[in-house]
Amino acid sequence: MSGAEAAWGVVPPTDENVRLAAETVRAGGLAVVPTETVYGVAARADSEEAMAKLYAAKGRRPDKPVARMLAGAGDLAAALGGAAVPRAALRLAERFWPGPLTLVLQGADGVFVGYRVPDHPVALAWLRALGGVVPAVTSANRSGEPAAVDARGAWEALRPHVALALDGGAARMGRGSTVVRVDAAGRMDVLREGPIGLAELERASR
Repeated sequence: MSGAEAAWGVVPPTDENVRLAAETVRAGGLAVVPTETVYGVAARADSEEAMAKLYAAKGRRPDKPVARMLAGAGDLAAALGGAAVPRAALRLAERFWPGPLTLVLQGADGVFVGYRVPDHPVALAWLRALGGVVPAVTSANRSGEPAAVDARGAWEALRPHVALALDGGAARMGRGSTVVRVDAAGRMDVLREGPIGLAELERASR
């Protein structure tokens, strides 16, 4: 039995379990992680097989995009493949990251993808433990069902698809992040309302 299998289920966020959750995702499996908004289920974004597992676990159409999580704003340029980060996006990241803001930006390949830096110590420790692997993370629930705000709810919703769920306590916000698309010219489009309001976004982006 591997270490990840030994930790199967809802587990406390010890250093060892955080490492096992990172190993699980690096190896192509799924893990549940806490954030300040809702609990997320994660897969390795650069693996078609891992992403197929994520869509199957969610019961989600594979044409619906999944945002990526980063350990810090400094990882954004690399994630975009060298594409320039719009100045408005940089200002928003500086103001709201770590926090409940997902920025949808265009990479060097021309595709728009969402990125977020969560404001949760367990999630950030897990992201650092991934060692540069960028995870795709979406809410830990079946599509169309309420988002999970605790580890037990996430585990029950997605078992047996996920290997383990890191228990970081109740998500303090209980709602998804604000999602904002910023194009190369710096124009903003709020795709999903969330904890950060439009007025705050406009002030920060100037």
